[in-house]
Amino acid sequence: MFNRDFMEYHKDRFTDHSLLIFKEKKLVAALPANITDGALHSHQGLTYGGLVFTEKLKFNAVVELFKAVLKHLDNDKVATLNIKLLPAIYSSMPNEELDYLMFLVDAKLTRRDALAVIDNSKKINFSKDRKEGYKRGVKHNLIVKEEDSFDVFWNTILVPNLKAKHHANPVHSLDEITALKQSFPKHIRQFNVYKDNVVVAGTTIFETKHVAHSQYISGNINKNELGSLDFLHHYLITKVFKDKRYFDFGISNENKGRQVNQGLQYWKEGFGARTIVQDFYSVETKNYDKLNQVFI
Repeated sequence: MFNRDFMEYHKDRFTDHSLLIFKEKKLVAALPANITDGALHSHQGLTYGGLVFTEKLKFNAVVELFKAVLKHLDNDKVATLNIKLLPAIYSSMPNEELDYLMFLVDAKLTRRDALAVIDNSKKINFSKDRKEGYKRGVKHNLIVKEEDSFDVFWNTILVPNLKAKHHANPVHSLDEITALKQSFPKHIRQFNVYKDNVVVAGTTIFETKHVAHSQYISGNINKNELGSLDFLHHYLITKVFKDKRYFDFGISNENKGRQVNQGLQYWKEGFGARTIVQDFYSVETKNYDKLNQVFI
């Protein structure tokens, strides 16, 4: 899920300081990262981060390479590593070595986000509210279309809503999401809801091998009356992405994970979503020596 092209489109926003870790001239791990004010961050242009390594690496090797990263940074006078961990659903197999290492190096938990996720290996039970919303969509003859263009959704739905509700813009501009689609046509997909040939709602999906993630979800002022977002996600969950292991609605957090948008969380849980977490840590790089006595 980490591809260099996914960072290149906004390279002007960050001072890249990604690290490659070699053992005997063989690349064994990478840390996508940028640097600001003397601190190294899991790349702030990526939703997910952490130390990336192959499934062939055993625990002892992960300990050694993470120690090497911290020591390298300490030697370079980079005092702090701010690292965000990969949510478990995005790993191809059990992979919580870094979670444990955060404990060993006395890392400080600085943020914890709550993701709403559907496990498609379990029977999905939609709530009464979500079922009724879907039925309203059927009644209003709504149609879902997958489209290559993001223009209409961005310009008439997403951007106006974000500006009106949050005085903000999407993380990705229209040009940026279009460029990403061109680079990753199978992994970034746009689904729009139409009523009488007019787009009334939509979602932008970031797709990985095991997960479909709704990056942006938005509907027009009539979304509740039409049931447009319920209709759309019923279709995506039961049809388009029914064979994915997980459907990830993303976070409902504000204030760096300290608060939850209750209405948004309630809506997501109505589709059967449950909570998993993504943790963010701050590590003092001088603590690399705490990994010297791990094994007995």
